[in-house]
Amino acid sequence: MKRRVVVTGMGVFTALGTEVEEFYNNLLNGVSGISTIERFDTSELTVKIAGEIKNYDPEKYFERNEAKRLDRFTQYALIAAESAMKDSGLDLNTVDRDKFAVITASGIGGMETWQANYKIMMEKGTRRVSPLFIPMMISDIAAGRISIKWDLKGPNYSLTSACASSGHAIGTAYRTIQYGDADFAICGGAEAVITDLAIAGFANMKALSTRNDDPKTASRPFDRDRDGFVMGEGSGMLILEEYEHAVKRGARIYGEIAGIGFSGDAKDIVAPDPEGNGAKRAMLSAISDAGIKPEDIDHINTHGTATPPGDLAETMGIKAAFGAHAYNIAVNSTKSMTGHLLGAAGAIELIGTIKAVQTDTVHPTINQFNPDPACDLNYTPNKSITRKVRYAISNTFGFGGHNASILVKKFEG
Repeated sequence: MKRRVVVTGMGVFTALGTEVEEFYNNLLNGVSGISTIERFDTSELTVKIAGEIKNYDPEKYFERNEAKRLDRFTQYALIAAESAMKDSGLDLNTVDRDKFAVITASGIGGMETWQANYKIMMEKGTRRVSPLFIPMMISDIAAGRISIKWDLKGPNYSLTSACASSGHAIGTAYRTIQYGDADFAICGGAEAVITDLAIAGFANMKALSTRNDDPKTASRPFDRDRDGFVMGEGSGMLILEEYEHAVKRGARIYGEIAGIGFSGDAKDIVAPDPEGNGAKRAMLSAISDAGIKPEDIDHINTHGTATPPGDLAETMGIKAAFGAHAYNIAVNSTKSMTGHLLGAAGAIELIGTIKAVQTDTVHPTINQFNPDPACDLNYTPNKSITRKVRYAISNTFGFGGHNASILVKKFEG
């Protein structure tokens, strides 16, 4: 018999909040975390906005020498992991650390470290490249650092599937506990690619919004005038725990992970299946895994990037999966406020989804100004709503045709 898996801890570090309650309250109130980039000179870039974490001082969280040995994405991962650990109330001295998994994700990894060392090599020669360049840059290092910090010796690795990365990491952690390879997992994602090189790359492929004069309304998922996504950064981490153990220790349980669905589009390296077939199959697989019916779903936190083809494809996928019931579902997009955290998007958005299930409150999709006739679902426009949310799905999709859907169930014992 498959074991039940519940969520007992959550942590975030984003432009919209560095604690879960602050983050979710800002989501409920429709606060935008998008602003003009301040970290570097954007004068030569066509895109000058992002969901940048302002006034970040690594020495607030790490010793100076330690901070110098950690790329920004790993710093974010460790900060969110620390919050999730504290939130869980777990006493690590009372658990089997050999059964504590660490499964994290990053779509890109240490972009700042890569850029800095390449510049050093070009200007000063190969001998000046840091010996820490590789262990700071590689995307799995966040999982390694987390496991070392807390002496966690269960399954330990990182997943990369572009913007679906943390959805896959959380789903894999769920399976790892479900099948008995671990009793606990810390899982999620981290990303820190607000750099001139990354912005230039995404901008030159016409993926980013160029609404530089109005940052807070730039991310417009499902709106007729959407013109691309806005880059975000940060981390989201969750503590997953085997149900019986969580109940026995009297843990606060936010919700239950009840099903996952993974699929591939097999269509294009960057564009989604235009009919949303991959999204449909991922959502239906999660529903089947949970042993429920499509009509049981009350809420979907979409991938919702605000790209013209992406939002249309996801809308079509939802319609194909749910039929007439699609119009009864409260749909939303967290990215309208946070921007797109790439490999960390799935983690922070799942946290928002779990809070919706826990509180029966769905945050809005802001910047809904002009309805797109082709995107005609209930996207929870501009204001949060209160409604019963027993089952919800969080979607994350990525370049390469990767799709992940995580299904959350209200915890009722």
